[in-house]
Amino acid sequence: MGSKSSSVLRVALRFLLLLVGAALALQLLWLGKVVAMLAVNPESTAFQRAQAYALATDGNLGKWRHVWVPAEEISDNLKRAVIASEDGGFIEHGGVDWDALNKAIQRNEKSEARAQASKSKRPPKVVGGSTISQQLAKNIVLSGERTNVRKGQELVLTFMLEAVLSKERLLEIYLNSVEWGEGIFGAEAAAQRYFKKPAAKLSAYEAARLAVMLPAPKRFEKLPNSAYLSGRAQTIVARMGDVELP
Repeated sequence: MGSKSSSVLRVALRFLLLLVGAALALQLLWLGKVVAMLAVNPESTAFQRAQAYALATDGNLGKWRHVWVPAEEISDNLKRAVIASEDGGFIEHGGVDWDALNKAIQRNEKSEARAQASKSKRPPKVVGGSTISQQLAKNIVLSGERTNVRKGQELVLTFMLEAVLSKERLLEIYLNSVEWGEGIFGAEAAAQRYFKKPAAKLSAYEAARLAVMLPAPKRFEKLPNSAYLSGRAQTIVARMGDVELP
């Protein structure tokens, strides 16, 4: 009996070691991808590839627009607008803005409580607290799955990105990769799509309007004259003067 139990224990231990080894190998693979971004622009993100597949499946791949431009060809107005709108603590934090994350959790809990109290069938509005670095971790090398394992990997990748890449490089990759409408990716494609001009020429207000679109680009793409979009853009313009660029 003892020999049989010992054999089972050895098998379980070997299996555990294999799992640990596989996990470490995966982290080294992600780290290699991040290090490569020091010199190589990522051709596409996991999110972009998923969207391209969806467009191709629907026969709409012709809508695809993505042009990579270096950081110096992206207006400082857009850089300031995106930081002001998406991640005010971008310069200071190490990848995660814990204060913003805690506030987002509290707001979501209150929203859920109100929905339950009113017995509403509509799902409560979810407010995110993701930083630019966290969004990069999610979009560049991960899928859109919302599992605890994926969230943990996203956090590890966030810290890798912050440890290896400069804030300037993080912002450059983000602005060239983020979605700005159906099949519209990156600052250059967005500037051409909505304002018929290069990203380098965006005015403060134009940049603010693009920044406001980021949480729901496909929805705002269909509402170009939205009162919310215009009002929120004015708020972002007022904040841009206080934004420090990396």
